[in-house]
Formats: sequence, C-alpha cells, structure tokens
Amino acid sequence: MTIRNVLYVMCDQLRWDHLGCAGHPFLKTPNIDALAARGVRFTQAYVQSGICGPSRMSAYTGRYVSSHGATHNRVPLSVGEVTLGWHLRESGRTLALAGKTHMLPDARGMKRLLLDGQDELAVLLREGWFTLVDRHDGHHAETDSAYADWLRAQGYDSTDPWTDYVIAVTDEAGATRNGWKMRNARYPARVKDAHSETAYTTDRGIAFMEEQGDRPWVLHLSYVKPHWPYIAPAPWHAMFTPEQCLPVARDAAERGNQAHPVLREFQAEEVARAFQQDDCIATVRPAYQGLVAQLDHHLGRVWEALDRLGRWRDTLVVFTSDHGDYLGDHWLGEKELFHDCIQRVPFLLYDPSGEADATRGSADDRFVEAIDAVPTILDGLGLDPAEHVVEGRSLLPLARGDAPAWRDAVFSELDWTFRGARRRLGLKTGQHHAWMVRTDRWKFVHWTDGFRPMLYDLVADPQEFHDLGADPALEGVREALRARLLAWFTGLKRRTTLTWAEAELRTDRHKAAGVFYGEW
Repeated sequence: MTIRNVLYVMCDQLRWDHLGCAGHPFLKTPNIDALAARGVRFTQAYVQSGICGPSRMSAYTGRYVSSHGATHNRVPLSVGEVTLGWHLRESGRTLALAGKTHMLPDARGMKRLLLDGQDELAVLLREGWFTLVDRHDGHHAETDSAYADWLRAQGYDSTDPWTDYVIAVTDEAGATRNGWKMRNARYPARVKDAHSETAYTTDRGIAFMEEQGDRPWVLHLSYVKPHWPYIAPAPWHAMFTPEQCLPVARDAAERGNQAHPVLREFQAEEVARAFQQDDCIATVRPAYQGLVAQLDHHLGRVWEALDRLGRWRDTLVVFTSDHGDYLGDHWLGEKELFHDCIQRVPFLLYDPSGEADATRGSADDRFVEAIDAVPTILDGLGLDPAEHVVEGRSLLPLARGDAPAWRDAVFSELDWTFRGARRRLGLKTGQHHAWMVRTDRWKFVHWTDGFRPMLYDLVADPQEFHDLGADPALEGVREALRARLLAWFTGLKRRTTLTWAEAELRTDRHKAAGVFYGEW
C-alpha cells in the first residue's frame, strides 16, 4: 500500500473563507495553498456542530452528535463510544496527539466500570484513545503542563506563563495588559513567535515525525489557533489593517422583534455585544488574520519536515478546522449557531497514491462532513471500515476521480442548554436542541421548546440575512426539509455493539440454537 502514515491537521476556529486558496484578497496562506495544490480542496465541507467539543467528538468518532451524545463542551464523550484511536489500536497502531482535543473523561462511566485509576487503560480512555506526544488545549491558564514547564525553561518566569506571557500584551507605553480584553488584540504578545502556542505545537509534531524513522505512524496535529484569545506575537499582530479584512456581513433585518427569539438572545450575549462595535471588529479581525498567517508559516515547517524525511510519498494528509468564527457577522461573536461562517470549514485532502494524480490541485464542490475524516483514514490504511458504527464516508474515491452516488445535504446540531440565552428566554435546564439540514438551495433549522424553525434561501440570500421560517408561502418547503431531517435522524446508527456481519449471522437463527417456537 502507498499510504503508511497519516497526518491529521486540525485548526481551532478557522473560517473557511480565511485562506488564500479560498479567495481571501489580502490574507496569503502559501503553505496551506501548497497543500491544496498537492491534493483536493473540498469547497463545501461542514462540521456536525458549531462548537469545539461536540464538533471534535464527531471528527474523532466519525459519528453525528445525536449518535455520540457529547453535545457540548461541558459534556464528556461516553466511555462506550469508539474513536479513531481505538479503530487504529485494533490493528496494532496508535493515534498520537500533539495539541488540542477538548476531550473530557467520562468520570461516571469509568467509575461504574472500576476504571477510575491510573493504569494504562484508564489513561487511554480519559484521553479518547489518543497517545499523548503533548496535549495543550489552550484557552485557559495551565500552571502545571508540559507547555508551562517549557516556557519557564525558556526564561518566562511565572507560575502561570500562559496568562502572564502567552496571552498578555505590551502596549505602546511598555505596560503589560490583559489579553482577555479584546481591545488589546492590537498589541503583540509577550512571548516570541518561536515560543508561541502555534510554534510549540509545531515543534512537538515535527519531533514526533522525526523520532519515528521508518515506523508507520498516525499523528493528530491539532492547533489551538486562531481561537481566542486573539493575541498574536510580533510580527503577526500588526501584519494586517482593518481595510485588509473581509467586510462584516450583517443586516438590519437580523435585528429586533422580527428576528428569531434564539438568534435575538444570542445577539444579547456579552461577546456578541462587543462585536457589534465597529472598534472591536477593526481590532480583532486583523489580529485573527495575523494568527492565521502565523499558522500557515509554521505549517510550512511541517511540510518541509515531510519533504526532508521523505514522507510525502507515503503519508495521507487531512487539513481542516473544527468550526468558524463570527467575528461580528450577523451581529454575533464566537460561534455555535448555524450560519455558514461557523458551519463551513476548510477541508484539504492529500492522497500520495498514484490513483489521486488526476485530481491534484482541484476544487471539489460535493458536500463533505467532518465525520468523513475517520472513514477516510481507515480506508487509506486498509483497515476495517466499521460500517456498523461510523456514519461518515471515505473521501478517497472522490480524491481518486471516482463518481459514487453522493450526499445531497449536510447536517449539524446544537445543544444550547449552557448558554445564558436559555435563561433569558425563561427555559429551565433540560433538553434544548436544534438541528440543521443544508442543501444546495435551502438551510432549515428545527428548534425544540416550541420555537418556530429557521429557513434561508441560499440562492436568493447567500449571506443568510433573511429568515423565511415564518413565511406562509414556504410552508411546503419547510415541510419537505422537516421530512428530510426526520429521514436522516431515523438513519442514525444506534446499534453499535454488533458488526453488520454479526447481525447477519444472528438473523433467523433460533432453530440452530435449539429454540423451536411457532411450530404446529
């Protein structure tokens, strides 16, 4: 087989439209573009939830959120769920991690199974079957971590170097300011580029590849940027001006009493109110682009290592993101809801085999979902596709020029129980969910709690400004999309403890087992 290794690269909160190869007029990403030129760029790729935790659990299991059940950042993945790491382990391989996973241990499940100790199995289960090269999730203080220890060894003398240096900034007067305040995103971080989170994760990933020699490997290289805090080291913090950023996409039709109640309350969140200020947009968007440019620069180091080690010839490379970022679009900040700037992500696939030569450098507009990464990797390595549990589809046939019957819609979902918006709408803690189905023409969102649906005509209104969820003339469209959503929901794979071959073997077997009910 051509493919012996896998490099699965994921960025955090990287929008699909913030790449040179996706048409950004000012943000140059030559190294990501080079990967696109080597392989296929899937232009219509979508995540299964617009927030880190559930999106990543779908990416790591190959299953929709309604199937794996880890519906929010604060919800652990069940100990019974099967991840890519376990699929690989069954074939004698391991899944190495350098960077972020957002994996939470299922403490209750592990305690129930008496697996709450420190033995190897317990550690693997806590980490979702990842073997740690180095885990760094970012986004909060890490006083006792490999990255914190490494920073202190570089001379950053602090019990909490992440807070005091990585996300702290120095203003024009030389004063230290708090990087959590988005107004300070215009200033450089107090760490050098070489000591930043992006550089550190890159270093760990390259070192891992170098240490493997000719042994086959699978590495998840998972960056925490360009996720907030939006603090970039010099020179990346000042690389772009507000005029070199994409214009904010928002419309008065999205505000006020005519807006969907949930959208209106998300617009009332603190982060949304901040991004409704032009000064915030003009400060954060250039820094965000600087973080993307920095990420691209360090990915160039990864590509160089693959070249130096001779690994382009036998390594499958997947590059994607776990969701986008509003950055002020739709009068919102952060993520979670169903607009394309959140749900749509970059997805690049490099297949080293000769069968993929004809599609190199192409853009494929067929619908791709984040859950397709797991079956693509299993397919590339010639492993059991685990069709009884994996809900995504391998992309290798598309990369190799085949034209199989393909999906005509993508699906995503949200558990918004944990947002203050729920309380402001007077809802008690419980099951508060929404599901999206997106086709070429329509985007339909079904809400629980008695809220009306959302509907967008993506041909007439590609920026998704005008919600047609209450338009009486489109009830037939909504009903058809509601039925499409129900058909998808009924097709989820809930029976996961038997393979399809085992299910077939157990079909109509009662007499072979000595059970003769029904005879006359």
